[in-house]
Amino acid sequence: MPELFGLGAIFLAFLGVALLVVAWKTIKIVPQSSVLLIERLGRFHRVAASGLNIIVPFFESPRAVYWSSVRPGTTSIDLREQYIDMPPQPVITRDNVTINVDSVVYWQITDPTKAVYEVADLVGALVQLTITGMRSVMGEMDLDHTLSNRDQINAKLRIILDEATDKWGVKVTRVDVKNINPPEDVRITMEKQMTAERNRRALILQAEGDKQAAITRAEGEKQAAVTRSEGNKQSAILDAEGASQARLVNATAEAQAIAQIASAIGDRKQTAQYLITQRYVDSMRDMARTQNSKVIFMPMETSGVLASVGAFKEVFAATGEETAAQLPKPPRSPRELEK
Repeated sequence: MPELFGLGAIFLAFLGVALLVVAWKTIKIVPQSSVLLIERLGRFHRVAASGLNIIVPFFESPRAVYWSSVRPGTTSIDLREQYIDMPPQPVITRDNVTINVDSVVYWQITDPTKAVYEVADLVGALVQLTITGMRSVMGEMDLDHTLSNRDQINAKLRIILDEATDKWGVKVTRVDVKNINPPEDVRITMEKQMTAERNRRALILQAEGDKQAAITRAEGEKQAAVTRSEGNKQSAILDAEGASQARLVNATAEAQAIAQIASAIGDRKQTAQYLITQRYVDSMRDMARTQNSKVIFMPMETSGVLASVGAFKEVFAATGEETAAQLPKPPRSPRELEK
């Protein structure tokens, strides 16, 4: 009896272990955003989605993948977007300059069946394809273009990788070139070139500024000259108009005075002689008023002129005392002229 009891316990333990193994191989819990490829007798059977999945033990088994950067023997295939950080790779540009380029590739599995059965090492293939595509794209460009056209490089690399990985069930969503490192001697030369270029631009900008300033000053001086000329013109016109108005007023007043004198005398010749005599007397008086030494030569007609002045006074006395009072008194001698 004790022997039978011991054999029964061993059998029950073996049966329990067998049931656990069968349950382990039968029940598969797949995480979210992951799938399992189920093979039956070594041949692809179906895709086990996320959640609880039941498989036939010993006849069906999940397919393991052996990809670079993935733990060997992993059966779960991640459907989320992933990235590959590429290490720096030497690339030769069209102008024979060797540069080190590192990049990042973002990719996502869209068809897990193709990703497993169409390529042996999906991650390694993506890495090698990125390296060859980068060398192909940058080999067609000069160093200056590779440094300034990163968006163009990224777009071309993404197109190349996306077309090549379509049959693998992979979608390349983005490719970014992180760093482009030229050799040290080339970098120093480029820095000197950039410094010279900046100095040239600074000189050009300064020259353009001086040119604009000179043009602006010339325009300002031109406008100022035009404005001054217009002002002088207007001032001269106003002065001329004022002088013209003054002469017209003086001429009108003088004409009225001559008309009154002519009406008082009544004879044109005598009137003209009177006016001439008045101008002569005024000139002599003005000469006598100056402080300079002078010698006055009395012409022969002076006595006649003075006599005519006396005759005019008598005429005015006859016509009216008020008119005669306005006439100048004739001087009696050259001394009185000086006074």
